[in-house]
Amino acid sequence: MKLLQALFFPPEQPGGVSSMIPYLQDKFNPPEWEMELFSLPKRIRGKGTDQIKFHTFDWHQYEKSSIVRKYIQTYRDYLWWTKLRLQQPYDLIHAHHPIAGLVMKELYSDTPVVQSIHSSYERELILNGRIKEGGLEHRFLCSLYKELEYRSDRMLTVSQSFREYLSPHVDHPERIGVIRNGFDDTRFKPIPHHNEVVQLVAVCRLVPAKGLDVLLRACAELKKRGLSYVLHIIGDGPIRQELEQLAEELGIYDETIFYGYTLHPEEFMPFFDIFVLPSRAEAFGSVFAEAALCNLALVGTNIGGIAEQIEDGVNGLLVQPENHLALAGALEKVITDTDLRCQLAEAGLDKAKSCYSLDRVVHELKNIYLHYKR
Repeated sequence: MKLLQALFFPPEQPGGVSSMIPYLQDKFNPPEWEMELFSLPKRIRGKGTDQIKFHTFDWHQYEKSSIVRKYIQTYRDYLWWTKLRLQQPYDLIHAHHPIAGLVMKELYSDTPVVQSIHSSYERELILNGRIKEGGLEHRFLCSLYKELEYRSDRMLTVSQSFREYLSPHVDHPERIGVIRNGFDDTRFKPIPHHNEVVQLVAVCRLVPAKGLDVLLRACAELKKRGLSYVLHIIGDGPIRQELEQLAEELGIYDETIFYGYTLHPEEFMPFFDIFVLPSRAEAFGSVFAEAALCNLALVGTNIGGIAEQIEDGVNGLLVQPENHLALAGALEKVITDTDLRCQLAEAGLDKAKSCYSLDRVVHELKNIYLHYKR
């Protein structure tokens, strides 16, 4: 069976898709399976000129928005690049971004297209202050879900909570399947170690949606309480300078290390003690599963896919979003109680191995793919 995995970003980009999809190739072995990866290079800009038409709504009602126009141009570019690069037939296409799925079905109308939705672009834009809830951009992006439902042969997402989020935007939410992300656990090598000072780590893109401002305020509270720690922030993004300035204003710059973008953070994540990320939204939160596989204690917010991964007090701690004092309290618990920290880390590792294995994802995907085998 000849498969195409259609990504939007190149597979070396950070994120849940890139941490899983490239590793599928080793699991789908020829001659029964043949898998190819496809994505849009970052250098492709402004090449496409095709007229874009959707079946379920008229996008022109939103074209006053520069963000919508940019999205449509990206669609045109992906369409241009796909027509240029892909000439051969496939038995099935699995798309991992709305643009990828819509383009593939437009060009391969007779080929089954499975569409996975890994995150909510509109919700991230709202949380990051780029668009307004209920505005032109928000309505346009939400309209795409029904278009995806119309064009796709099967829709999947990564958590029950995100399926609930999608439900108001489609006609048949009961048909959306859930396949949680999986990880090749050979990439993660927990290392026995002892740190005199507890090492906290957050790995993410530096945008408001990740709640790093809340984390910095929580860490300032920890310092007020006389607790010692070092906070490692791995990732880059548009608010890095703002976060560094906030750390300085809060008096915790010396306790905080900003690394910038790192390609394989899992290689040195096992040397830390606690993974913490007070996200304001997460469809799944792949980095929590990755941190658990590194045997770190987890502290996160009680939202979305994070709350489906963490059972509070069992394999991690959960706090309400936007509450830096509650976050400081949870961090204080795992900083001061070594036994609790170890118990949470071990339980998190066990759950990640059993629930988020790549083999489990491969088994579920093969069952779906074989359904469309001709």
